[in-house]
Amino acid sequence: MTLLLSRSDLEGLLDPADCVAALRRGFTAAPAEVAPRRTITPLPGPGGATALLPGLVEGVPAYTVKVNAKFPGRRPALRGVVCLHDLDTGELLALLDSATVTAWRTGLAAALGTHALARRDAETLTVIGAGAQSELVVRGLSRLRGVRALTVFDIDAGRAADFARRHGALLGAPASVAPDLRTAVHGAEIVIVATWSRRPLLHAADIAPGTQVTSLGADEPGKSELAADLLKGARVVVDDIPLAVEMGVLANAGLGVEHAAGTLSDLLCGQAPGRVKDSEITVYAPVGLPWQDLAVAWTAYHAAAGAGAGAGGPRGAGVGHTFDFLS
Repeated sequence: MTLLLSRSDLEGLLDPADCVAALRRGFTAAPAEVAPRRTITPLPGPGGATALLPGLVEGVPAYTVKVNAKFPGRRPALRGVVCLHDLDTGELLALLDSATVTAWRTGLAAALGTHALARRDAETLTVIGAGAQSELVVRGLSRLRGVRALTVFDIDAGRAADFARRHGALLGAPASVAPDLRTAVHGAEIVIVATWSRRPLLHAADIAPGTQVTSLGADEPGKSELAADLLKGARVVVDDIPLAVEMGVLANAGLGVEHAAGTLSDLLCGQAPGRVKDSEITVYAPVGLPWQDLAVAWTAYHAAAGAGAGAGGPRGAGVGHTFDFLS
């Protein structure tokens, strides 16, 4: 029977440590035979689009198909469903809220990349864009390293203050709200940028030597958070080099494949170095890979099965749940 897993179901079932472990296994597994491609169709309005993303990962006997729509001016900005299927039979095992799965897989994979590239002694964190993806980066980082100070900047000062209050408590560290971008990044050792920006927010002059910058916004053509001069002077690691050149951080800065130092898989598998020296600026800028949806969905499915959570699918729908995946 198909499980229906809403946002509230997933938040109750998922554990950041379990998901980080599943994502790490995915990054170090043999590459899937299906290329990480997506089909995107624009919708009327600024920035709106639908996306169809298939996901496979070695060692998981299932696959996912995510049907997403983006509405940048709404909260949540992503709406849709992740369909989890049995790999042998095609049986629909579960339907999961895509906004939650996307936030968890993007944020926690970014936490892995950030931790892998940041200096070992880096403990001061700045977050630019206090949304769902930044939430999960901070939660993931809290499981991977200590953070002794948090600074937050968002164009919505109230949202920034709420983020700082909640995550300062999570980290057990002082947290503050910065009045502007430049103040926010001054003195930061780790910078997380997760916005909808279509113009560069940070330039080389804004970032101190030795800083790790993680950019999550350049995940489709036209979106840009980091300027070309910053990327040219940094050691840039991505999740997929062809995608980074086609639609990611390199494409949107007008740069080519020569500016990519490797992928996070290369780093985690020991096939490429991460940070070479403490004084260099490092950048992790993923586009996001469909298999990451599967890693989180499969983790959630097993947690739900063990807990007896989730309403039944088409035949059992309506018993305690509706098809409102944002509940």
